[in-house]
Amino acid sequence: MMLSRNILFGGLLCLLVIAAALISFLWTPFDITQMDIPNKLQKPGAIHWFGTDHFGRDIFSMIMVGARTSLAVALVAVGIGMGLGVPLGLWAAANSGSWLDELIMRGNDLIFAFPSLVIAILITAILGPSAVNAILAIGIFNIPVFARLTRAGALPLWQRDFILAARVAGKSHARISAEHILPNVANLLIVQGTIQFSLGILAEAGLSYVGLGAQPPTPSWGRMLADAQTMVSFAPHLALIPGFAIIISVLGLNLLGDGLRDFLDPKIRVMRS
Repeated sequence: MMLSRNILFGGLLCLLVIAAALISFLWTPFDITQMDIPNKLQKPGAIHWFGTDHFGRDIFSMIMVGARTSLAVALVAVGIGMGLGVPLGLWAAANSGSWLDELIMRGNDLIFAFPSLVIAILITAILGPSAVNAILAIGIFNIPVFARLTRAGALPLWQRDFILAARVAGKSHARISAEHILPNVANLLIVQGTIQFSLGILAEAGLSYVGLGAQPPTPSWGRMLADAQTMVSFAPHLALIPGFAIIISVLGLNLLGDGLRDFLDPKIRVMRS
């Protein structure tokens, strides 16, 4: 089956952002820690491709390093969500209807009762603003997302004949979950992972915008937007460029997730064929 245009275009946008982040470890056009006040607020040109900010720093270089920050925060946060949420969901599905299932699901409902950004702001406000605390805050909200999805995908599988055969063979619930249930819900988790990745980038930008994410001198797209809000009228590129960087990242991940859903779902493949 040929890959859809969503996968190709979304993957291309994601590769662009990832490449910028990886290259920034080795090279950036200018040193982002050096201020150049005489050349501040320059418009995009041949020397500074995206212009300079109010401190004279090269915006293109800051976008590259900011990509590294956003991707790192979102990736680790999604890893926390999957690493804790998936086992909880498998555990709940294996003990469906028991007090353990109820305890896990009601705990998820309690977290879902509060908006994710409010929880993130609360955690970072208590622990202090930093990229690490932003990762923790975003990761905590990802846990019930993956737990509920895993449980919903696993519950119907426990009634299938091949699972009953595994139980008759004497396999434990944990072994069945790892060997038979998890591979059959992996496609759901992959697609949801891309979605949560994009939401993680947005959440990191939002926390940095209000000063609770990555702290200076570490560049962040959200902080770049916050710094630019008072200068939009005479230097709009300060806000437009980091805004477009966020849009490209989120759009690429959403297109990739949508394409992967179509590619991995056998029902959709049959309908389209």
